[in-house]
Amino acid sequence: MLDYPGLVFLFSAFVLWLAAQIGAFMRRRGALKDDEREDFSILQAACLTLLGLIIGFSFSMAISRYDLRKNYEEAEANAIGTAYVRADLLPAADAAAVRAQLRKYLHLRILFYGTQNQSELRQINVDTAQLQGEMWSAVHVPATAQPTPMMALAVAGMNDVLNSQGYTQSAWWNRIPMSAWSLMVAIAVCCNLLVGYGWHRAKASAGLLFILPLVVSISFLLIADIDSPRGGFIHVVPQNLVSLSQSLLK
Repeated sequence: MLDYPGLVFLFSAFVLWLAAQIGAFMRRRGALKDDEREDFSILQAACLTLLGLIIGFSFSMAISRYDLRKNYEEAEANAIGTAYVRADLLPAADAAAVRAQLRKYLHLRILFYGTQNQSELRQINVDTAQLQGEMWSAVHVPATAQPTPMMALAVAGMNDVLNSQGYTQSAWWNRIPMSAWSLMVAIAVCCNLLVGYGWHRAKASAGLLFILPLVVSISFLLIADIDSPRGGFIHVVPQNLVSLSQSLLK
């Protein structure tokens, strides 16, 4: 569900609103005494403060992961561009083959960032793995035949291309843990229970009690959207890879 931030918003809004209504119902069954009201207010404020801190911390985690995915996209573009230039160090026939493979590989990497279809993604990953093996063979064979420092530069450039893809994949797998989401939702439910229980005006509760669940749900929506590499509206745009592709076509 975390890959669909809209569902996260709807689910959390309903659950948190329900928690607030349960709290209001519990209050109607047994109201606070005057000597308990001050202690309850302190407890409620502390829980809401903790919820705010947890949401802020989770948002920071999502932003750092998003920035990491952007940085690795830039690193991939730099690695592919460097390998394309270093292909000149190979024999002419091998250099032409490596450049053609790199252009095809660059196209696959752009598709990787843009697709949201899982079957298409699996095919892209299969094609990428196959092409990586072909590219490595294309530089490894001539470098083995002529083990010179110049050939070593070409091999190192191709090695960076392969490594950068692995780093990117790891960054896309690095998500906010489900346990952190569970604890955050549990704290939000407790806070809404307390808000509902501490509500004074029962007539206004139907509308106003939805404000806190709505605000917290929007926060969850934003966190889930940023943390999801393919779901939602906020994605890493492969602008460096696209720019490199355009420059290679000139």
